[in-house]
Amino acid sequence: MTSRRTAAAVTASAAVVLVGLAGSPAAAHGSMTDPVSRVAACYAEGPESPTSAACKAAVAASGKQAFYDWNAVNIANAAGQHRQLIPDGKLCSAGNATYQGLDLPRADWPSTAMASGAHTFRYKGTAPHAGSFELYVTKDGYDPAKPLKWSDLEAKPFVTVTDPKMENGDYVFQGTVPKKSGRHLIYSIWQRSDSPEAFYTCSDVVFGKDTAGSGGGATKAPAPTASAPTEKQIEKGKGQSSVQHGNHGTGGTGGASAAAPEPAGKAPQGGQEEQAATAVAGEGVELAETGGDGATPYLALGGAAVLAAGAAVLFGAGRRRTRRG
Repeated sequence: MTSRRTAAAVTASAAVVLVGLAGSPAAAHGSMTDPVSRVAACYAEGPESPTSAACKAAVAASGKQAFYDWNAVNIANAAGQHRQLIPDGKLCSAGNATYQGLDLPRADWPSTAMASGAHTFRYKGTAPHAGSFELYVTKDGYDPAKPLKWSDLEAKPFVTVTDPKMENGDYVFQGTVPKKSGRHLIYSIWQRSDSPEAFYTCSDVVFGKDTAGSGGGATKAPAPTASAPTEKQIEKGKGQSSVQHGNHGTGGTGGASAAAPEPAGKAPQGGQEEQAATAVAGEGVELAETGGDGATPYLALGGAAVLAAGAAVLFGAGRRRTRRG
């Protein structure tokens, strides 16, 4: 009877840990930085006092917090159903009202100079995961002064890559950019393979010497140049973010990444008590390996800990009874 009470106590204690972990903030995951995404460009300018007219308008529409949460433009349960879930006119926000300022149709978004041909793309991964990237470019005749629609993108991605390498916190991969001229937009989809979650970015680009115009036509003022946030800016902004960066929390509320629960990550192998204890504590968990975010890996591992700890107690009690017999 004593062993049963002990096992129940262990299970109850582990359950308390799980409840606490369930309330932990979700992890942020990243954004395109070459070419610079709209949300990253506005974050780099500063959510408190953006300098470009487009970013000022975006902050006015979405609020400052959306840009402190610059690396969490996502759909938690996308599962590849991007076109079905995201309506026309809301591609840059992924249909999330939190980021509605990113959908503003205007021809003066900060842009990145782009050339056709070979290009090295970079995507800042603040919480790395396994998955695939797809990059689309807008069709000839694209008008940035109109809401972006799925039909504005070329039918097929010009870059598709799975599990690209990481360098200094960036996913880095190669691609061949189609021949274009004037102002265009590159749309990225990062679909995780260890979860149904997906992330989305809009990067404004200019081919050749064209300035901020509609469909390649020049206007009086050139487009401001987009800059990616520096490591110093990223580090400084963590305290204002409502999502986690990597596998350590900021004490926030979960932000945009917590839109829906994600499936559990991998449970630890084996049933030893020390493994269970480590799992409950959330120690030694690498996001890139578990495939979860700042909350769900610990939930999965904690669940395994409950079973392992209870089993260990009962197994020990059984051995003691056998010896006594």
